[in-house]
Amino acid sequence: MNVQGDEPLISPLCIAQTARLLGWHPEATIATLMTPLADEAEFRDPNFAKVVTDKNGWALYFSRAPIPWPRDGGMPMVRRHIGLYAYRAGGLKAISAAPPCALEEAEKLEQLRALWLGFRIIVADSVEPPSPAVDTEQDLAKVRSYLERTRPLR
Repeated sequence: MNVQGDEPLISPLCIAQTARLLGWHPEATIATLMTPLADEAEFRDPNFAKVVTDKNGWALYFSRAPIPWPRDGGMPMVRRHIGLYAYRAGGLKAISAAPPCALEEAEKLEQLRALWLGFRIIVADSVEPPSPAVDTEQDLAKVRSYLERTRPLR
């Protein structure tokens, strides 16, 4: 399992869901989660990685750009990627041994290396609402404030 550093409050239920997802899909090298994005500001924000899947939940592409692009306007059904991965050991070794690909370098999204290498990534909607991600100084201040309010007294 890999929980990205920008997801310090990820739910244990999400971790368990991701592990089960990988177990249910033996053809997958990686399992991860997504959640709907309803806010147009988040849709356009490069700090929120977006994911497009096929009808069965297999990742087609991840991007920091607003995808899929609504050519005729409006807000499409968009999914935000949650920074949590379950890997198969052999796949993780192969991915980490390969050099970054051009897509990964352009988007700064390491999962694009796995797709570029031909590995399959299964993606499911999270069973929990997304935890606040830490992508900016403002996000960090919000998470620190939350932790100070919820941390038990010593």
